[in-house]
Amino acid sequence: MPSPTVITIPPLQRLIGLPDSPIVIGVQTDDDHTADPRLIPGSLRRDWGKAPDWAMEFKGRDTVIVCQRGLKLSQGTAAWLRHAGANAESLDGGFEAWRDQRATLLRPDHVPARDAPGRTLWVTRTQPKIDRVACPWLIRRFVDPAAVFLYVVPSEFAAVAERFSATPFDIEGVFWSHRGERCTFDVMVEEFGLAHDPLDRLATIVRGADTDRADLAPQAAGLVAASLGFSRIYRDDLARLAASLPLYDALYRWCRDATGEVHNWPTPGQGGAR
Repeated sequence: MPSPTVITIPPLQRLIGLPDSPIVIGVQTDDDHTADPRLIPGSLRRDWGKAPDWAMEFKGRDTVIVCQRGLKLSQGTAAWLRHAGANAESLDGGFEAWRDQRATLLRPDHVPARDAPGRTLWVTRTQPKIDRVACPWLIRRFVDPAAVFLYVVPSEFAAVAERFSATPFDIEGVFWSHRGERCTFDVMVEEFGLAHDPLDRLATIVRGADTDRADLAPQAAGLVAASLGFSRIYRDDLARLAASLPLYDALYRWCRDATGEVHNWPTPGQGGAR
């Protein structure tokens, strides 16, 4: 049985992508990370040797520490974080065990450089409805929980991207945009290497909603309706984004855990008219 300060792969897999997921911190050596630079989705990279200096950042937070094999580096770093007041566990078996289980791994090729506080910065058009909300949800849940999103008028996005070193998305002519029949959300799932059954299902729903293809998934029409409703409730783009994120959390959980469940009334055996 693992120690109370060790988490195994299955429960961590269940937490990744959820709003209450712990902060995953990779502390592999530079050589190990260079050999395989992929990351557990949403994780940060930190120097284990400087843990006493940065541990206080995570006071009061749930964290999972990942080294190459789940031994001395993650054990020692997690102990430092607990000393600083964090709820810190180490991942049983480390990065190698996660990789060998074929669990989802984030490809870092296209993850933007982080700013001084450690955040990725993104820019897109104002008045988001579907793709420009779904993509921030994907980034916050699987790429960078601290990501910042700038919504600007279309005429200024290129200048803002240049002056503020922000990565543009869901704008014609940039890397992160529609490709053929696929919407920007599809492209991000593929390019970040995040494809797995629940996100693939969600991508189909988002594509159907964003490209007026309700035939792709029955849920697409409902996503359009909810998104347009949010656009009428919230004039401010960031308020609209914040209000919409739980909708995508719910859709992801349905895609992951509840596609086989149906709901009807009355329940079987209770009688009554149908």
